[in-house]
Amino acid sequence: MFKAIGGRHFSFMVFGGAQVLMDLEPLFGILLDWPILHGRTHSFVGATAIGLVAALTGRPLSLPVLRWLRVPHPPFTWTASFLAAFAGTYSHVVLDAIMHADSEPLWPFAPGNPWLSAVSMEILHLGCFASAAVGLAGIGLHALWTRRLRKGTP
Repeated sequence: MFKAIGGRHFSFMVFGGAQVLMDLEPLFGILLDWPILHGRTHSFVGATAIGLVAALTGRPLSLPVLRWLRVPHPPFTWTASFLAAFAGTYSHVVLDAIMHADSEPLWPFAPGNPWLSAVSMEILHLGCFASAAVGLAGIGLHALWTRRLRKGTP
């Protein structure tokens, strides 16, 4: 849905990369049997640091990949990279805080997880599915509209 709203001002690749970076901590926690899987990186402070890394590395890494894949892409700006990175990391904090008891989204300013179980897992998953469906529909409608405009049909 972020891509549908942001259009060329939002990079889906950087957004995805930010998600992967966010989940490195839980991955290492699972592999190394840590008691807390969603620690400091799953706070807004941690997400800010990861967002900066994702934004600064995402654009230079994405550009050659897009060229190699021959994906037609409008100019990829730093603004698109930063918006996508922070949308990715901050939304990740919020969604994981709702579903994981070990998350402390407001660390170091407030302990605990005030958003745990704010909605049921079913509602959370349905909301994610609905936002993906709305986003895909928005992108599809935009593509159809753009194609019609290129052909000269309003």
